[in-house]
Amino acid sequence: MKTYNFDELIDRTTTNSIKYDARKMFFGNEDVLPLWVADMDFRTPDFIVDAIKKRAEHEVFGYTFRGESYNQSIVNWLKRRHNWEIKPEWITFSPGVVAGLTMAIEAFSKPGDGVIVQPPVYFPFFDSVKGTGREMIENPLRIENGRYYFDLEDLKNKITPKTKLLLLCNPQNPGGMAWTEKELTDLAQICLENKILIISDEIHSDLIFDGYKHTPLAGISEEFAQNCVICMAPSKTFNTAGLTTSFLVIPNKRHFVAYERVMRLPHLHMGNIFGTAALEAAYTHGEEWLAQLLKYLQENYSFLEQFFNENLPEVKVMRPEATYLIWLDFSAFGLTDETINQKLIDGGVGLNRGVQFGKQGSDFMRINIGCPRSVLEEALFRIQKAFQE
Repeated sequence: MKTYNFDELIDRTTTNSIKYDARKMFFGNEDVLPLWVADMDFRTPDFIVDAIKKRAEHEVFGYTFRGESYNQSIVNWLKRRHNWEIKPEWITFSPGVVAGLTMAIEAFSKPGDGVIVQPPVYFPFFDSVKGTGREMIENPLRIENGRYYFDLEDLKNKITPKTKLLLLCNPQNPGGMAWTEKELTDLAQICLENKILIISDEIHSDLIFDGYKHTPLAGISEEFAQNCVICMAPSKTFNTAGLTTSFLVIPNKRHFVAYERVMRLPHLHMGNIFGTAALEAAYTHGEEWLAQLLKYLQENYSFLEQFFNENLPEVKVMRPEATYLIWLDFSAFGLTDETINQKLIDGGVGLNRGVQFGKQGSDFMRINIGCPRSVLEEALFRIQKAFQE
């Protein structure tokens, strides 16, 4: 068994990396440790790099399509990882999950229709709703004992005849909830009864911590499968976001055709040769690498939790059930969101501001622990120094 080295420090500067080379633009300081953008600082696995190199050896990069082995690798992966049986003909393409989600909004609603979002949530959801001319309906999550839950009573009260879609984040970003089957069932039943289609972003589905599991919404029942669109990708799991290759699983044939029509009009269906090779390699050979990654991420989280408990207990950490994105509560300091952010920048750390995820994220910051532990340790020391001073 090969052992992967997640402690390796890799210089990502001068590679046009958003995370590193755009620090001056986003933070006004190019020296901050960037633990913000949701990609990891770990080397992309060798079996993916080898697959890309092998394809590059052909030296002709003309128009291609995704063959049977591509779809079958997805089918096999979802069965092995999540016990979810899908059919190859349910799989369609998107350059990214946000692109797929946005095209789904275009396919299944019209301008002026209501689209439900559940903040605090992945902030591109807001842009996708507003940018397509839909009416955004906020159904905020409720927080109880340090965990988020769906507010189903609030949801029922906000549904109108114009409400057509609900955008679900499963697992949840930024809180890290791996929604249970019961939670998803209760939510999906309300949507089914009110003829609201669910578009579920499940990009973090492979990044599940011990003691929890990912429940694909469409795998719960046939009724739910016919009333949802699932957006997935290997990009978060295997650190391949730059290859712009994602997929949607759409069991409902009518919905599938409607989505394909919207996607094909601007010719977004062709995809990326190297992204195709990377996805197939990831889902064919990625089990052991992922097992080692998850172990390292869990150890990173334990290190972070212990550090704050011992050195800066004012910062409350929401315990993640999934993802490498951790939600930090700075409310005990009684500072404005701008002051919290600026103190971190001045201290040499770049995180995501909580209010990006909705006003419900006020007092929070999101930190990305998908990095070598030495980098995480240095960032935490800088946070401690910034707030103790």
